[in-house]
Amino acid sequence: MTTVRLLSLVLVSVALAGDGAVVQVSTLSRDGRVYVSCTTDSALLTDLDEAIQAGLMTTVSYEVELRRPVTIWFDRTIASATVSAAVQHDTLTGRYQLTRSVDGRLEQSEVFETRPAITRFMTVFDRLALFRTAELEPNVEYEVRVRVRTRPRVTWFFWPWDRGSASGFVRFTFIP
Repeated sequence: MTTVRLLSLVLVSVALAGDGAVVQVSTLSRDGRVYVSCTTDSALLTDLDEAIQAGLMTTVSYEVELRRPVTIWFDRTIASATVSAAVQHDTLTGRYQLTRSVDGRLEQSEVFETRPAITRFMTVFDRLALFRTAELEPNVEYEVRVRVRTRPRVTWFFWPWDRGSASGFVRFTFIP
């Protein structure tokens, strides 16, 4: 029994270790909407530098889920959204075209030339109205989970857990 627990603890710690990227999530519910902010460690982009500089379309996707934790069974997913930040380097002009979309709708498009602005655009989004509070019950605890995935994948090694992703979550109590 002890070896089974030890083995499961090792497997969970390896799965959670991922690539070391940190994801911080915060929420705000106001005016009938749940606003989500997310900050990802810039280390997530270091593996993608070569692909960005080569002019490949590089995307960071944030899969966001609004869930209600359940004690006995799996958490119930109430709503989900996908926020994508993409960058493409124009090797002739040296400029970077950046776009942000929410569930496939283009929300923002900009051109940058400096690396810090690109890193911030790709790793941070602030107060995006992703969910409606109409489905939420007052004074109940909810959870927002964010999984971050990058494209293109730069590792060729097969691993049962997706090392190309990072995740984070935050719990909040909905008070109308």
